[in-house]
Amino acid sequence: MELLSGFASAFQYILYHPLNWLLLVLGVIWGILFGCIPGLTGIVGVALLIPFTFTLDPIEGLLMLGAVYCGSTFGGSISAILFNTPGAPEAACTTLDGYPMARQGHAGKAIGYALGASAIGGLFGTIVLILMAPPLAEVALDFGPSAYFALAVLGITAIASIGTKSVFKSLLSGMLGLGLATVGMDPLTSTARFNFGSSMLLTGISFIPAIIGLFALAEVLKRSGETRKGQILDTGGKVRTELPTLKEIWSLKIALLRSSIIGTIIGVLPGVGATTASFIGYSEAVRWSRHPERFGTGVPEGIVSPEAANNGAVGGSMVPLLSLGIPGSATTAVMIGGLTIHGIIPGPMLMVQNQDLVYSIFIGMLAANLLMIFFGIKIASHFAKVLKVPYVLVGPCIIVLCMTGVFALRNNMMDLVVMLALGAFGYLLQVLDYPIAPLIIGLVLGPVAEISLRRAMILTNFDFIAVITEPIAGAMLLISAVSLCYGLYGQYKNAMKRRQAAGG
Repeated sequence: MELLSGFASAFQYILYHPLNWLLLVLGVIWGILFGCIPGLTGIVGVALLIPFTFTLDPIEGLLMLGAVYCGSTFGGSISAILFNTPGAPEAACTTLDGYPMARQGHAGKAIGYALGASAIGGLFGTIVLILMAPPLAEVALDFGPSAYFALAVLGITAIASIGTKSVFKSLLSGMLGLGLATVGMDPLTSTARFNFGSSMLLTGISFIPAIIGLFALAEVLKRSGETRKGQILDTGGKVRTELPTLKEIWSLKIALLRSSIIGTIIGVLPGVGATTASFIGYSEAVRWSRHPERFGTGVPEGIVSPEAANNGAVGGSMVPLLSLGIPGSATTAVMIGGLTIHGIIPGPMLMVQNQDLVYSIFIGMLAANLLMIFFGIKIASHFAKVLKVPYVLVGPCIIVLCMTGVFALRNNMMDLVVMLALGAFGYLLQVLDYPIAPLIIGLVLGPVAEISLRRAMILTNFDFIAVITEPIAGAMLLISAVSLCYGLYGQYKNAMKRRQAAGG
């Protein structure tokens, strides 16, 4: 009854104040636009608005910041689908199937799948946040280094099934990603490693320049080569965003539910965030698919899985922020500034002393996910008109936009060098038919796996058996081993069938 009473009060407050709805709309639009532009991301969008919230009521300010967070998480998928250029790190996985679907002439459908999955994942995460914030926060505290290591392994073990028929090429690409993740300062000893004497590489390979180079720049180089050969490219003239039908959504129900749950759980874990959620959501979709070889060719499951996961993580990441005062992601870390600027300290007492604020945030996030559907369709449709422009004009614009966004991120020239180098390397991988997805997964999850394993080893006095037999970690590692063997066996059977068919 207390929950219903709090909701009724908060809903009445929002309903009868038009300014709140205006701020929600502006926040969603602002977030989608910042998500669309490579290098800007929702973190920048939230950070830029925090000073303006000082003139607003705390509830009004946090409603707007929450709406920006929701909108930006979806916005990154628009440029990812249309140009193979993730607007935000959490949209990197969406490129793997979203862009191929757009190249087949179904750009509007691909954006519709991403938008529908984003709304479903976001609503699921927010509802879980409303019902289970305190108990989920306690569960998150039970996740030690061993569990974080197992979680990373769970995502990494799917690399053998992604992007190519060659298990060897997938594994090698994944190992390259893990290798790139070791560049920079040792996370525990602060010793420089693999930086080739460059002080600018001490911070490591920044993820945003890496994905923009591997996806966007590599694609521009590839398309330029195709244009020179005189090929007619299908740029996807259909620019009208089409939401999936109820029948299509129902056919994807397992993928949507699985990724929404994965995203919410990972969002609850402090410091992990939507990017990791999207990659693990995608990896698990591949792992449990009956036809994993189809991923990377433009299948709907490859779009809805990462999008439901990364938007589910938005609601999940608010759990440790509101319940414990611990940011669940980089964006919620910035949002702490929006709370403290009004003298509000997030933590266990927040839900007791500021119930109106907390319930208003809940309702605002529900409303933002619904508003995102309407404004996402409008913005994506206008953004997609760029596809009608000849690629010889669009390609250079993409490069300039990417370079501007990457440099603006940290004002670091090395980020530009990383983007250009990995762009050329990504193009080479495509030419040699090596998948990029495993490399990106290795780059994202490698640091999580390394530092968590080393911390776990220190805590157990370097007893590896104790690390892998810890209950939560042991369960996830067992799932990883069984599913990896099953996936490799399935690929082996498919390869034998192809050989028999070729021999027959």
